[in-house]
Amino acid sequence: MPKILLVDDSGTDRQYIAGLLRADPELQVECASNGAEALEKLAQMVPDLVITDLVMPILDGLQLVEHIHRRYPAAPVILLTSRGSEQAAVEALRRGAVSYISKHRLADHLLQTVAKVLAAARQEHLPTRLLGCITESSCVFLLENDLSLIGPLVGYLQENLAQLGVNDPTERTRIGVALEEAISNAIIHGNLELSSQLKDMDEKAFQTLLTQRRSTPPYCFRKVSLEAALSAEEARFVIADEGPGFDPHGLPDPTDAANLEKCSGRGILLMRSFMDEVRYNEKGNQVTLIKRFQPDPSRSPG
Repeated sequence: MPKILLVDDSGTDRQYIAGLLRADPELQVECASNGAEALEKLAQMVPDLVITDLVMPILDGLQLVEHIHRRYPAAPVILLTSRGSEQAAVEALRRGAVSYISKHRLADHLLQTVAKVLAAARQEHLPTRLLGCITESSCVFLLENDLSLIGPLVGYLQENLAQLGVNDPTERTRIGVALEEAISNAIIHGNLELSSQLKDMDEKAFQTLLTQRRSTPPYCFRKVSLEAALSAEEARFVIADEGPGFDPHGLPDPTDAANLEKCSGRGILLMRSFMDEVRYNEKGNQVTLIKRFQPDPSRSPG
């Protein structure tokens, strides 16, 4: 049962957010009223996920994100933002957070975001003595338009990264979050041609149309390909869909406060924050994600 530490100085907000989380019986929720209390709880147990408010006394959300990233890298952090503090999400991602949610969109996005982050953070304990000898790995996948395939695929790629010596669990989680965004975009916006605007305006109508198009030609016949080339120095992922594409030059600025809460702006920001390069082809139906790693001296010959 995943353990979540919720940090918010507002008792009303804590009660409301904890209630949303506990709607999922698989989640175990602990609460802290400020960053200092959160650090005390972290010293006693490391949760599977931390969700923290931004503005708090004693230790604010950004400081808490930085502390957790440095001291407890296996615990991913989601930052909660309010109106007027959207730009703080950019800084939180820079300091080590793996995602963010606007407080006024919690009912729509909280459980979905938590599920994504927990899936990306989940790692198997692998034997490392032999697997650590692997120096390169490459694979190609051809996916149907089934969102349930994304989690297992991302987990497989994260395991490969661990075997190659990418030992920072936060780094692997952030790469996993970026991959989830890219693959789901290829399925939803590429192959199924569903717009982010519809998702922002009417989540129920969006989900209904998504289900319909998964079984309706030509959408249901389209596939998503993913090519991964991994080494201890670099991870390169090429994700392509069979949809009509879009103009990549017309992408919204993800750091603009007006776009941070939109589905499209949020996904782009996560990918660009966690990867060193994000490149689209001219047709707009293929994206290349590149992450470079610092060399690990312990893996050098001799």
